[in-house]
Amino acid sequence: MSKIETRWSTCPHDCPSVCALDVEVLDGVRIGRVRGAKTHPYTAGVVCEKVARYAERIHHPDRLLHPLRRKGAKGGGAKGGAAWERISWAAALDETAEALLKAEARHGAETVWPYYYAGTMGHVQRDGINRLRNVKGYSRQHSTICTGLSWAGYMAGTGALRGVDSRELAASDLIVIWGTNPVHTQVNVMTHVARARKERGARVAVVDVYDTPTMKQADIKLLIRPGTDGALACAVMHVLFREGLADWPYMERYTDAPAELAAHLAARTPEWAAELTGLGAAEIEAFARAIGATDRTFFRIGYGFTRSRNGAANMHAVLSIPAVRGNWQYEGGGALHSNSGIYRLDKTMIEGLDRLDTATRQLDQSRIGPVLCGDARDLLGGPPVTALLIQNTNPLNVAPDQSLVRRGFAREDLFTCVHEQFMTETADWADIVMPASMFLEHDDIYTGGGHTHLMLGLKLLEPPGECRPNHFVHQELAKRLGADHPGFAMSARGLIDWTLKASGRGDLDTMEDGRWLDCALPFETAHFLDGFGHKDGRFHFRADWSSVRSGQGVNAPELASRAVDGMLCGAPSPKTATMPVLPDHWAVIETADARHPFRLVTAPARGFLNSTFSETPTSQARGGGRPELLIHPDDAAPLAIADGAAILVGNERGAVSLHARVSDAARRGAVIAEGLWPGRAHAGGQGINMLTGAEVVAPLGGAAFHDSHVWVRPA
Repeated sequence: MSKIETRWSTCPHDCPSVCALDVEVLDGVRIGRVRGAKTHPYTAGVVCEKVARYAERIHHPDRLLHPLRRKGAKGGGAKGGAAWERISWAAALDETAEALLKAEARHGAETVWPYYYAGTMGHVQRDGINRLRNVKGYSRQHSTICTGLSWAGYMAGTGALRGVDSRELAASDLIVIWGTNPVHTQVNVMTHVARARKERGARVAVVDVYDTPTMKQADIKLLIRPGTDGALACAVMHVLFREGLADWPYMERYTDAPAELAAHLAARTPEWAAELTGLGAAEIEAFARAIGATDRTFFRIGYGFTRSRNGAANMHAVLSIPAVRGNWQYEGGGALHSNSGIYRLDKTMIEGLDRLDTATRQLDQSRIGPVLCGDARDLLGGPPVTALLIQNTNPLNVAPDQSLVRRGFAREDLFTCVHEQFMTETADWADIVMPASMFLEHDDIYTGGGHTHLMLGLKLLEPPGECRPNHFVHQELAKRLGADHPGFAMSARGLIDWTLKASGRGDLDTMEDGRWLDCALPFETAHFLDGFGHKDGRFHFRADWSSVRSGQGVNAPELASRAVDGMLCGAPSPKTATMPVLPDHWAVIETADARHPFRLVTAPARGFLNSTFSETPTSQARGGGRPELLIHPDDAAPLAIADGAAILVGNERGAVSLHARVSDAARRGAVIAEGLWPGRAHAGGQGINMLTGAEVVAPLGGAAFHDSHVWVRPA
């Protein structure tokens, strides 16, 4: 019989919940069941189904176990074995360092681009690549894939990236879930929603672009056209002003321009919004009156609806509703998008921030295709990118405009090293592949945007084969590249301890004793009752898009200053002057037309997390076993598309093969592709982001993943 020991950890994946975990360790070498920690006040014993079965992933037979050197064609496929040969770690590191040094000698340090994102949310293993970048002077990364649009819109209103403690959901009387599907993506939200329903009889309103599993649980359902959230928000505020439901004393004390906003919204009637959103005017009025009658209205605002060309403006418009109503004054009222701004970790040692040179060019992560294809505007007048070091992301699946991404990775003069857990599409286009450890096999520290806790996750198992942590790769490459910094000499535990002490958050011993540290702000601060984050202490209905900052501290003028010939990253610099100053519908989305009659949204799947978990059989089964497109029956019938039929979906960027799932969960005119399936799961080998544009979106850049027009036809 196996010896079962329950130990603790933290989920590392790109999800605001960042769950505290209790993990069964079997005989010290394998894991069994993974559960949410019952004693954590936000996780509350609940964890998503994909992490609950993590044993399927960590012990997967297809994990990368040894370093590999490519000997066949790029993208030739690892399954047959002919494209790769096993090499030692020493050889993999030596060859990678040699390639980076050769590239630097020919083109300068900026020719090397360390490229990463949130495959792990651990600060040491995710962000340590920046220490190597900063010490060597390699090209910087403008991280626009996920938060650029939503955070810019939120910061435009509040001036700070924080909000109400998520535990206050249980004290709410009306919970508005806007532009997110937590049943798929943040299951813990639904735990606290259920408590509010049980204990207070709270009602739930859901705003989304299709009838998601979350919407199916709602009392108030608002199924809108993609990209029209700003219009709905304006009409709601119009009703609040018109019917005397706006809180004028609150606005006069805490906001910048309430009278101007009221005058502006006089023409944004429910009838006006109905034409844009596809809702009925009566639906909009009923929603507004529900908010107007409920002090304790909690807006849980997601990321999904901001992944549109007008996404930042839509976020600002939605966020303005609780300011008009004055919901921020009450326990269980106000809004939360992300509490990522509360932790204030000093990551100098992790990221080598003492060696950061802001004059080094900063390339747009979402524009990796044009960057690798040599567009001088994307390269900001600098040298070509001839060497990539990639960790924690899979751009050949997740980045927009896949035709250019593939063309760029196919360059024979491009050296690519990928440190990965599986042979992803990106790994299959690399020259050197290194096997990476998983979160239970290394040490790290985590923060969650969905709650207020600093979290610890320490090594529970030895990694299989020759898998090694990201920090190991950073250390070993630093030795070979002549990159000198104290952080390279520290262990992961040492970096955690240094960071906690430097941040005034105790030390590693204290964290080990407590498992997590609650960094919740006082009620008055979390609710902005002691002032919003702007210099005047007020919520800004008037958005100053030219000065709003992203979570990376980048603002629009700084982006514009890096532009070449008035262009930024291969597209016009973000024109903040054209953005609506006051909340409005900003009509810049990629609209349907005669050739492209549908709007495509690439929504998260329940069993996947971006491209992670797509390798596990149960996640694939949860997604129907194949990539599918959700389409309304009245849209499918004229096209002679039956449920389950093979179809093609396309636009000017390309075409992708899927199977139809005919359902009235979709609304007319919108089609939904859930989950990022690997390209090989599609006939033709092209994933859904073949159809996504990579234009720079105002004000700070960002990927408009849910903003594509497409045609649909039988295959």
